[in-house]
Amino acid sequence: MNKRTLLILILSLSFGLSVKAQPAKKPIRIIVAFAAGGPVDFVARTIADPLAKELGRVVLVENRPGASGAIGAAEVIRAEPDGETMWITSVGAAAINPALFEKMSYDMGRDFSAVSLIVNNVELFVTNTKNPANDAAQFIAAVKSKKDATPIGSSGTGSIPHLAMLQLQDSTGLDLLHVPYNGMAPALTDLMGGQVDAEFADVPAVINYVKGGRLKPLAIASKHRISQLPEVKTFEELGIKAVDSNNWYGIFVSSKTPRSVIDQLNKNLKKVLENPSTVTKLEQSGTEPRWSTPDELTAILKSDTQKWAKLIKDKNIKVNE
Repeated sequence: MNKRTLLILILSLSFGLSVKAQPAKKPIRIIVAFAAGGPVDFVARTIADPLAKELGRVVLVENRPGASGAIGAAEVIRAEPDGETMWITSVGAAAINPALFEKMSYDMGRDFSAVSLIVNNVELFVTNTKNPANDAAQFIAAVKSKKDATPIGSSGTGSIPHLAMLQLQDSTGLDLLHVPYNGMAPALTDLMGGQVDAEFADVPAVINYVKGGRLKPLAIASKHRISQLPEVKTFEELGIKAVDSNNWYGIFVSSKTPRSVIDQLNKNLKKVLENPSTVTKLEQSGTEPRWSTPDELTAILKSDTQKWAKLIKDKNIKVNE
């Protein structure tokens, strides 16, 4: 073996050893506490690719549905508090469940730290095309003229659509009959079939039905109109007060995660949510991209937890655990 060949062999072995000495970084995980194919899963997968590019790491979306979010929450609590396992959740599992369930396996204040808001999902009040009402004011006037209670569907007891319905009932004094379904899909099927008269729903769940002419929008449960349906007025514009619901999604990590790690993740997510391609995909689905600081999300969580807890307690809402 000549000197040149020997040198190449030594360099090759040295390079191989140096590569082996550098362990591969594990993937970043985004835990979704809902089944694949749903709206939270869609948002998680929409931000996963641009986040992977931003971090220079593989980002995996893992679905851990069940137990009203508790299974997904437990996965994050068990993980190393290094910011590499994140939980994307809706307002329900974060701010509503504490008032709905007497016993919970997780505590948002104790077990989690906020990273950033990801999207806002305002509630749209919709009816079927056979209903003569063209806005919420006309719908309310018609309901008040009836002798019997008007059936209003929702995706389930204690859901944001149910709570928005209660806000409307308190604001107007309407005689409404809550009809809970096991999810939004069957609720919408019955609404279009005329089994219930109206429903509140996240805009992403109904925007295609509205644009396709299968459902009629009556009002937005928000302080402002939305760009996807600019012609639809808010309840406030129609003279109906205190109907304001937001099924936001946010990113949380273990409360043991260092603040420096949280702040860096927050900066990465800000860039992701400013990415034009990401913004377009989210807006086309009917949702509103919305970044926040960790402290802002913490304040939103606290405010919404108090707001929904009061309504749930006042109405004595119970769910089957």
